[in-house]
Amino acid sequence: MTTPQDIFEKEIPAALQANPKVVKKLNAIIHFNLTGQNGGVWTLDATVVPARVTQGAVGTPDLTMTVNAADFVKIRQKKANPQMLMMQGKLKMTPLNIGLAVKLAQVLG
Repeated sequence: MTTPQDIFEKEIPAALQANPKVVKKLNAIIHFNLTGQNGGVWTLDATVVPARVTQGAVGTPDLTMTVNAADFVKIRQKKANPQMLMMQGKLKMTPLNIGLAVKLAQVLG
């Protein structure tokens, strides 16, 4: 079973490496606040080259995404629609920056 930690330690770094042009356009710090079992906080820093993912809240975020850890895994596996989760109040972005969220989706695939 895939965990958020697997995603942040393996899958997202691979996606960052595979999409350097898209990562450059992202140019933001994003905090992921995952709640529930296997939750935690991770930071994606696309303001540095190469972009990096670290555990914990590092830097001042341009966007903070809060979602249940199980829902985050489902999003990554394309078993859940982030827009639907937002409408249901299960996924929150602060500030609500759709442009940045779209760029993030392009990076993560």
